Amino acid sequence: MNKDIYIKQQNEKFDVLVVGSGITGGWAAKEFCERGFKTLMIERGRVVEHRKDYIAEGKPVWEYDNRSKVDNLLIEQQYKIQKDCYAFHDGTKQFFGNDRDLPYETTEGTDFRWIRGNQLGGKSLLWHRQSYRMCEDDFLANKRDGVGNDWPIRYDDIADWYSYVETFAGISGSKENLPNLPDGEFLPPFAMTGPEKALKAKIEKAFPGRNLIMGRTAHLTEPTLLHLSQGRVQCQTRNECQKGCSFGAYFSTQSSTLPAAAKTNNLSIAANSVVHSVIYDETRNRAIGVRVIDNDDLSTREYFADVVFLCASTIGTTQIMLNSTSKKFPNGIANSSGVLGHYLMDHNYNARATGDIEGFDDEYYKGRRPSSCYMPNFQTRPELYRKGYLRGFAYGINTYRSDWRGKSQQDGIGSDFKQQLSTPGKWGVDFSAQGEMLPHFDNQMSLNPNKKDKWGMPLINFNVEYRENEKAMMDDAAEMGAEMLRAGGCTNVKSGTSYELPHRAPGIAIHEVGTARMGRDPKTSVLNQYCQSHDIPNLFVTDGSAYCSSGVVNPSLTFMALTARAVDYCAKEMKAQRL
Repeated sequence: MNKDIYIKQQNEKFDVLVVGSGITGGWAAKEFCERGFKTLMIERGRVVEHRKDYIAEGKPVWEYDNRSKVDNLLIEQQYKIQKDCYAFHDGTKQFFGNDRDLPYETTEGTDFRWIRGNQLGGKSLLWHRQSYRMCEDDFLANKRDGVGNDWPIRYDDIADWYSYVETFAGISGSKENLPNLPDGEFLPPFAMTGPEKALKAKIEKAFPGRNLIMGRTAHLTEPTLLHLSQGRVQCQTRNECQKGCSFGAYFSTQSSTLPAAAKTNNLSIAANSVVHSVIYDETRNRAIGVRVIDNDDLSTREYFADVVFLCASTIGTTQIMLNSTSKKFPNGIANSSGVLGHYLMDHNYNARATGDIEGFDDEYYKGRRPSSCYMPNFQTRPELYRKGYLRGFAYGINTYRSDWRGKSQQDGIGSDFKQQLSTPGKWGVDFSAQGEMLPHFDNQMSLNPNKKDKWGMPLINFNVEYRENEKAMMDDAAEMGAEMLRAGGCTNVKSGTSYELPHRAPGIAIHEVGTARMGRDPKTSVLNQYCQSHDIPNLFVTDGSAYCSSGVVNPSLTFMALTARAVDYCAKEMKAQRL
């Protein structure tokens, strides 16, 4: 990439400022640049160059001093929270935030795990790539249940935008014709194993309406000419994605949207630029730029543009907005409703069921498939709810054969023990629930003006907890998972929940949403149906902050669709000189 794309001090006024470079920031920059708008992408972290900076890519586990385990002292000093992420290890730690330099608070009696990837590309380098559309029932749930505000959009409003981003990003999956999980524009799915096919047949026969499918994931199983033109090629099924992928086989900012934006010559990037606040012109009622603190030397600067898109992640964006105060907005910019920072949600991963699968001793798998199977939420409407709780959950379903990693903990010595380690064990299966979290006003993030970080930003205080609805849901999910495994012929079935474990706290799903929600009524919401501020016409928020409910599916695909749709609307408004 042309080095001239990176700037620091800049007097030029841009058409658009995009704050953040992750999944939504990458899409916003691409869409604006391709429409001819001079765009500045602002990223608080360092530059990560595609391929060059994937320093651990291809490094086998035996070449690490501690077999990829991070040194305990380093964890204690820098990664006490980040270590709880599924993707954290010695080969990926460079893409995680340093907890020592990134402190925050939690209200006594609560817990929140804030996982951060502060670099160009953000957490698009670390995500698990599961890509699902929300269904019509997801957008209707708040209205039906009377919990939270009604979404100002419906499925049909973004269906075409789902197709648009799926085609560009590359999503593998199977057409299933399920009303609770709409089909998309798919590349061929990864193949199921024999045990998975057997489980699918037995469970779907025993429980009509519960469908076990191959996971839909942002991997190029068969790249199209569009993907090849991006410099991306077929997935090699290494399942080392979070180290970075030089093949560009999974979707990330670096592999896909960033080169597309850069190709237009309309993109500039300000890295190592911590956005402190939005600059607001009260006389014009417009956001005119942002104040920035240098990540390294703590010097300050400002960038200006006609439009500001906040794509810094749910928490990052809301922190900036709460910190952007003025006479008109003393409690945060665009916060006349008073709901900014409230209704924070994350998915609930606190139920599991496991079992052994008998037979299939002559079958193994080739490669390391980067996706597991999936059972979509089958409780999408009130008449389908169970046991006194609202909403539902999905299951991530993983099958495997036990191998040396588990057997290495057993007692043994000599050649016979070595032979045991090299012989595959039984097949097993793991059902892990992913449940919806209801929107509650008191689940919130706020700023502590008396405590600040190294950049002078007030520390965030999280007051978020799972409530009785989420706990009842997970109890049921554990029970139903076990029931299905038994129906699938599994033995040694076990199930349970795990609220007491810190790594199951809110935040650890890394699907946080809801703190600057959309809505029809400016008195109860921050954004309209196009992710545009009700209060300030040229201020947009297109990351997870905009959500009205968490839904059940992984949110990143919806982030992409909402962002592309918002840019399309904004670009038309700009050309019509209405902003």
